[in-house]
Amino acid sequence: MAVLGIILSLGLLMFMAYRGFSVIFFAPIFAILAAIFSGMAIMPTYTEIFLPNLANYLKVYFPFFLLGAVFGKVMEESGAAKAIAKAIVQTLGKKQAILSVVLSAAILTYGGVSLFVVAFAVYPFAASIFKEADIPKRLVPATIALGAFTFTMDALPGTPQIQNSIPMKFFNTDLYAAPVFGTLGAIIVLAVGIAYLEWRKRVAQAAGEGYGTNHKNEPELVEDSNLPNPWLSALPLISVLAVTLILQKLIFPQWNIASWVTKAPYSIDKAGVVGTMNNWALMIALAVGIVLAFVINPRRIKGNVAKAINMGAIGSLLAVMNTSSEVGFGNVIKSLPGFQTIAHALTGINAGGSPLLSEAVTVNTLAGVTGSASGGLSIALDTFGKRYLEWAGKTNVSPELLHRVSAMASGGMDTLPHNGAVITLLGIAGLTHKQSYKDIFVMTLIKTGTVFLLIMLQSVFHFV
Repeated sequence: MAVLGIILSLGLLMFMAYRGFSVIFFAPIFAILAAIFSGMAIMPTYTEIFLPNLANYLKVYFPFFLLGAVFGKVMEESGAAKAIAKAIVQTLGKKQAILSVVLSAAILTYGGVSLFVVAFAVYPFAASIFKEADIPKRLVPATIALGAFTFTMDALPGTPQIQNSIPMKFFNTDLYAAPVFGTLGAIIVLAVGIAYLEWRKRVAQAAGEGYGTNHKNEPELVEDSNLPNPWLSALPLISVLAVTLILQKLIFPQWNIASWVTKAPYSIDKAGVVGTMNNWALMIALAVGIVLAFVINPRRIKGNVAKAINMGAIGSLLAVMNTSSEVGFGNVIKSLPGFQTIAHALTGINAGGSPLLSEAVTVNTLAGVTGSASGGLSIALDTFGKRYLEWAGKTNVSPELLHRVSAMASGGMDTLPHNGAVITLLGIAGLTHKQSYKDIFVMTLIKTGTVFLLIMLQSVFHFV
């Protein structure tokens, strides 16, 4: 009955999310339903398990959601995001329409702009150039997803996206962990993804299918002469990466930070000083990026400062509460007796060897269940992080590899149909799951398969 309750609650949460209902409302309801099947009390489950875990996630990761959302909104309001996307699309032209859209989304995501803002910024140019090249519009969401939801989200070392920052807390690593593993993964995902989309384009065009007609949400590209220079627009993105690198690798390691943060009134655990320090580096870097994004185009941003900050802050609240609710739900599930059966099966994978395979399966599974990369990753590492770290120590696997594998695995099956970013992307493009999800799912399979391929290669060649 306990396992049945878990499966039923997970299925209902996915179904309601797929139907467009808020997980903020339904996550505690279905968490309590699972608890009832296990004979647990209703109100203590809500107030003593669900809410504390929701609050703890909010406490640790809210700054990243807030600063990331404001940064993305300022990049949008200053015209910087639009200038970068427009320059890339115009430079590569319609013959390289797919590559230009992927690169536009990738550069913005790798620079720290939130996935949702990237989708809004890139879509008008993607739809326009696909129409000019007569490529089916149904391929636009998968093309944006390849650039924004895959290799730049969690594979490339240094990416400031939340999926790359979460493992720092658990493994005392930084954003640049396992650079060879991550870079190889990024190259594979990009190459295979582009090859697949180009093949889909050729098949469609050979069958006489073009861009199509009677589409919804067709963008109106209005010539905007008030955009900043695209090279200047890239400065805030570069600054986020550069400041993070300098602080994490050069500045903070020289400071005796432990001497003053492990004492009252702070009392940070000594084991967590490195992770905390690296979190600070990303917060500072995003703040620097926000300031530069305001500065690069003062004429356009004038009068929109409050709008950019307010809209970014409001948007971050919805995103962080969605994920926090999923984390609260997951922590209720992991407290149930029936979860021990599932946990034993997940951590028993490759029990005599490296923990990387078990970690990848666990994170990928929980990301798929919650429909959230960051939510599934947090639950997995909260539950099994210490176990994997101990396992890695016994098998000479570096914490940096644990970091990169967990981050990349979280960006695998998270993009199932109930994923919020997928639903938002399809809504922006005016397309349905029936029209476009198949190709988005292939991007998901490519990303997931790449993680397991790299784990196999790493076991042979031992690269980090």
